[in-house]
Amino acid sequence: MNTTAAAAQANVTVDTIRTWCRYGAVSAVKQAGRWVIDSASLAARIAIGALKRPARTVEFTVDTMTAIGGNRWQKNGHDRVYINNWAHFAGIETSRYNTGNISSASYQGERIPNSQAGKLLGSIDKVWYDAADGKLHCRFGWSESRVADRDELWEAVVDGIRSAIAAL
Repeated sequence: MNTTAAAAQANVTVDTIRTWCRYGAVSAVKQAGRWVIDSASLAARIAIGALKRPARTVEFTVDTMTAIGGNRWQKNGHDRVYINNWAHFAGIETSRYNTGNISSASYQGERIPNSQAGKLLGSIDKVWYDAADGKLHCRFGWSESRVADRDELWEAVVDGIRSAIAAL
């Protein structure tokens, strides 16, 4: 299991999973620079965590959205928090050349072609939380990837945001 899937299953951030791997809280090995996590070990760690604290409810509020890195915007009666790093929450990781072109990419821990990463990044234009209705919204872009369709990507963004809020 990769770090993104493990984070979603454990309801923690990917950084927490990586820390668990480094300190031996879960059994994991590095293959090609990526952590591969043992499912049984992760399940045992989740069970230990459940004993220590009750499950937290995830609430979308202006405070939680800004706490995970959102930028608040208020103008003309609108109160929104824009999530500019939505790709991080979806599990899209890219590195770039000095020119700005994508040099390598992965989606939820799996390597993908650079062109498909560009299409994934172009399939959602904006993500924001609207304080008036208490919901997350997105504006879709023009691209469509073979790796994941827009709805799958949007679902991954929402799941990543929920995990980040639960980890607060």
